[in-house]
Amino acid sequence: MSAAPSADQQRQFPCKQCGANLQYAPGTQTLVCPYCGTANEIPESREVVEELDYRAWLEKVAHEQVQEEVLTIHCQTCGAQSSLPANVTADLCPFCGSPVVATAASRRLIKPHCLLPFHVTREQAQESFRRWIAGLWLAPNALKRNADAAGIKGIYIPAWTYDCDTRTHYTGQRGDDYWVTETYTTVVNGKTVVRTRRVRKTRWRYVSGTVYNRFDDVLVLAEKSLPRKYAEALEPWDLKSCTAYSDEYLSGFAAESYQIDLPTGFEIARQAMQEPIAVSIRQDIGGDHQRIDSVDTRYSNITFKHILLPVWLSAYRYHDKTFRFLVNARTGEVQGERPWSAIKIILLVVFLLAVIGTALLLASGGEIRF
Repeated sequence: MSAAPSADQQRQFPCKQCGANLQYAPGTQTLVCPYCGTANEIPESREVVEELDYRAWLEKVAHEQVQEEVLTIHCQTCGAQSSLPANVTADLCPFCGSPVVATAASRRLIKPHCLLPFHVTREQAQESFRRWIAGLWLAPNALKRNADAAGIKGIYIPAWTYDCDTRTHYTGQRGDDYWVTETYTTVVNGKTVVRTRRVRKTRWRYVSGTVYNRFDDVLVLAEKSLPRKYAEALEPWDLKSCTAYSDEYLSGFAAESYQIDLPTGFEIARQAMQEPIAVSIRQDIGGDHQRIDSVDTRYSNITFKHILLPVWLSAYRYHDKTFRFLVNARTGEVQGERPWSAIKIILLVVFLLAVIGTALLLASGGEIRF
């Protein structure tokens, strides 16, 4: 089997007017020439976005050539594995801002089945970035110079989604509250008196049972380059709007290759399923309190999709540390890392202490005693 075309070869769409490489215009179904403005409609795909059988694909990956060969750029600083836009041989890593050169190695990967095209434009993302920077309290003065909105880049990050049915057998305890009347003695006006009070107690009994859950589109980000806290905070994604994968949507954008493979992703998804399953168990146990002693879950009808998610990303370095600003390119949700100015924090503390000291001085009539 011959190798599939490289990622860069697939993403070159020459303009019919001037020959320049067309780029996808976010929020449209169009490829646009950045030089002469010629627009070309992306042909509507007849391919249906469907779930793929998880266990069948594990067998295919192990025994068949079902993956595509992709040229990836490996950043030596942060470890990100991504592609550069067509005809670009050197650039800054979109994840950490370090220089990278297209000395890429070929990897065999499962090809994305679908994606969410960019909807938020570069200009909208840049404006979000400027507003975010302007609103940062106690940030270093040099931050606005180092974090330039012009450096924002569009990149697709990889993800898996998993569907499955679960059957969970559990054992545990059900606690039902009941009330009893107790007598007690206390001292009132120097005399000992006997009184009564209502006391709540819990009666526990052993229970067992089976619950069934259906999970749909459990999302697992398949990258390790972005700070997990901020990348997950970009959710929710409108996964029902996914379109079948087409190279046209990637024209003009970088794309990261997955670093978390299909089975590892499912293990992460299983962890995410534990709490909803526990909620189902507690509801099934009933009563006022529940204790779960053992859980045995079986997973069936497992399907998956390999998705690309659009993100606008600005990575800048400040005092040898990388900070990243992210925009969900579907909803406009903003998340970001930021540095703090130690000098500004110290000055703020000194100012607050001075204000407190002045208030105490005024309250004491001009004299403070210790």
